[in-house]
Amino acid sequence: MRISELSRHSGVSIPTIKYYLRDGLLPAGRPTAANQAEYDEDHVRRLRLIRSLIGVRGLSVSATKDVLAAVDEQQGDMHLLLGLVLGALPVERSGRPPRRDGAAEPAGAGAAAGDAAGDVAALTAEMGWKTSPNPPAAQVVAETLETMRALGVDYDWRSLVPYAELADRAARLDLDQLPDAGDPLQQAERAVLLTVLLEPALLALRRLAQEHHSALRFGNG
Repeated sequence: MRISELSRHSGVSIPTIKYYLRDGLLPAGRPTAANQAEYDEDHVRRLRLIRSLIGVRGLSVSATKDVLAAVDEQQGDMHLLLGLVLGALPVERSGRPPRRDGAAEPAGAGAAAGDAAGDVAALTAEMGWKTSPNPPAAQVVAETLETMRALGVDYDWRSLVPYAELADRAARLDLDQLPDAGDPLQQAERAVLLTVLLEPALLALRRLAQEHHSALRFGNG
């Protein structure tokens, strides 16, 4: 297809496509003339992933370039690929994911100082979860627990177990909705859209459910 068709199929404007080509995010097409080239479905899938990383996840062009470089190296490992595009794994400036040595460590190991980090490790051990060392999400959980304790809220990892069980079911549902087969870039794009776009809706559903159950428990008919 020509660049105009590539734009139409991908939903990305021609000037933006040219910018991605110049910056190396998108590989060049097959030259057909001095100033013309042909593109294929691989370019369409790549553009859609770029669009989801920048427009949906909110990554900068530079960060997206690093993620794509790592994705190019890890297309044979769907687990690593999903970790990269969803932000569960950090990407080094070289474009490589962190090296995995031996068995994965429980989430939260070293994620934050104090009892909160131990709570995250205890929670993931209770759930039987195995993750990469020091994932960003574990640090968020640890920092949240530390903040709650600083504000006088008595909350530890045991209080989070019912929420972790719900999160485990949600994660299974997320992965069940990925295409069974096909191009890894298509699966990665789908994972970004399901994860990032659905998060506000999931929070809103929680608020609606809270309103409903509050009315049942405390309402006056």
